Amino acid sequence: MQLLDFEKPIAELESKLTDMKQLAVGSDESVNKAIQALENKIINLKKETFETLTGWQRVQLSRHPDRPYTLDYIYEITTDFIELFGDRNVGDDKAMIGGLGAVDGQTFMFIGQQKGRNTKQRQMRNFGMANPEGYRKALRLMKLAEKFNKPIVTLIDTPGAFPGLEAEERGQGEAIARNLKEMFMLKVPVICIIIGEGASGGALGIAIGDRVLMLENTWYSVISPESCSSILWRSWDYKEQAAEVLKLTAKDMLQNKLIDGIIKEPIGGAHTDMKAMAEEVKKTILKNHATLSKLSPQERINQRIDKFCAMGVVKE
Repeated sequence: MQLLDFEKPIAELESKLTDMKQLAVGSDESVNKAIQALENKIINLKKETFETLTGWQRVQLSRHPDRPYTLDYIYEITTDFIELFGDRNVGDDKAMIGGLGAVDGQTFMFIGQQKGRNTKQRQMRNFGMANPEGYRKALRLMKLAEKFNKPIVTLIDTPGAFPGLEAEERGQGEAIARNLKEMFMLKVPVICIIIGEGASGGALGIAIGDRVLMLENTWYSVISPESCSSILWRSWDYKEQAAEVLKLTAKDMLQNKLIDGIIKEPIGGAHTDMKAMAEEVKKTILKNHATLSKLSPQERINQRIDKFCAMGVVKE
């Protein structure tokens, strides 16, 4: 497992604990007490470390290579998931995936960006950066879900929409803008969960929902800390300062009323216990669906519009 800088002191203690347990076989009670004391110290250090993470450290956690991606969650929480392909216009964008899957007997349309685990997969998935056909595929699947009255869950994890010339030529801006417009008017419940990086319009293109939620160690912003630093300071060296100023963490976003809730992660991050994290996401989806399904389509649409229109409004 790859370790981030702030994880190394914890890893050193855990390594020491492993060695002590191996030597403790057949030892006296004093050794067992020392082991217990070290275990308590590790627990306290984890709590202290992960409760006081800076904005930049949470950005690092959101990008952890072992962190669960969209398909990891889908396969863990659904049964008989069926992936659907293509935008019926240009092609199939591998950076944007979607399909139908059942969660405790309720069928959902799942849509989300997918990153790769190795170099070959990352190239195929374009590092989770969707082209226009990816957003058009997402919209096609949303409309399909609406047609058959199936709730929608979007899982967001992208460094941004693909910024290449060919993407702009094929209408990247128009594709994202159309998604924003159409998602406001969807008649079925829409639950959006940021599971990793939530950067710019690339994230927003599938994030207009009745409930917008963030995992504890994720970020959501109009720009990444590195890009913000390069614009303001002409250097990436100030990315830590940019991360703090951008107020991009889940806690900041909730405080500013830009999201509806935070999903707690296991201590150490989602990658330390994928099954527990998936179970928490599953519970959150079912809980919010139960609430939203009690409302009429028009009530959901009105609440969705009101919620987003209220963002950024200041009353003196």
